[in-house]
Amino acid sequence: MLPVGGIHHVTCIAGDPQENLDFYAGLLGMRLVKRSVNQDDPGTYHLFYADAEGHPGSDLTFFPWPDMGPGRNGTGITNEVALAIPQGSAAWWRDRLAKEGLRVREETRFGEETLAFEDFHGLRLALTTSPRAQERTFTPWARSAVPAVHQIRGLHAVRAVEIAADPTKALAERVLGMRLVGSEEGWDRYAGADPASGHLDVCSKPSLPRGEWGVGKVHHVAWRVKDDAQQRDLQGAVRSAGLGATQVIDRFWFHSVYFREPGGILFELATDGPGFGVDEPLDALGERLVLPPWLEPRRPQIEERLSPLRLPRAPEARP
Repeated sequence: MLPVGGIHHVTCIAGDPQENLDFYAGLLGMRLVKRSVNQDDPGTYHLFYADAEGHPGSDLTFFPWPDMGPGRNGTGITNEVALAIPQGSAAWWRDRLAKEGLRVREETRFGEETLAFEDFHGLRLALTTSPRAQERTFTPWARSAVPAVHQIRGLHAVRAVEIAADPTKALAERVLGMRLVGSEEGWDRYAGADPASGHLDVCSKPSLPRGEWGVGKVHHVAWRVKDDAQQRDLQGAVRSAGLGATQVIDRFWFHSVYFREPGGILFELATDGPGFGVDEPLDALGERLVLPPWLEPRRPQIEERLSPLRLPRAPEARP
């Protein structure tokens, strides 16, 4: 059985959608590659940020639920998302974030220079200078305020805290086919088939309270599968491990299978295709509201429930 390739996308819960757009497309300079809705709650946006072409592994997405209360960090949820930046870019990003009033902690994790901070809604983020960032499939966004040499290359890692991490580690190794590639300070790092793709960092903290979904927290983590055949194989492996994987769900831009890993975090197996260019040209991604075909007949009612969004004027880039 083929192992997962790494992280496909991470979906988080945001507050106000315009504030979310201003932060990720404006300050962080990521491209809004798909402006759609939560297919299970069509009155809510689903905003997708990635590189210029929305390659799998570069995609950070959000459900903005402004009326939801804040979440709580703890066990059984993903507590942080790390994004890969090229080596030599940390100082540039530190200055940019500080200029916008964000508090940044400088750390070294697994030998990698890391800037840890929070977005406008409390989501824990990190920018990590990955030595393998240049190996990733990446298309720079020409209209970003961030120069191409410093642009975010994709998803680097997620950090999961468990009451007891051993069952999660067993799932990563025996079901998802991931490899242990490092251990430090209680954290174990697992990588998929693509060593330049996103990792799973997991640790045990039994004294922490249970985490809770809410604004500023990760909703789910999706792992890359090459195609429908690999997805079916892994779906069967997950079920054989005693975990309740869903049927395949057509998300139009990819196909999805969901399950909860032993600690309770919602995982997804997502196919690399068809991709975000299936329903709009690459040079126009994210500029209008796009709906999957089965929701298109409800467009008038859906648009009436959504607040208007404007693409932000990004903070000026500095060389």
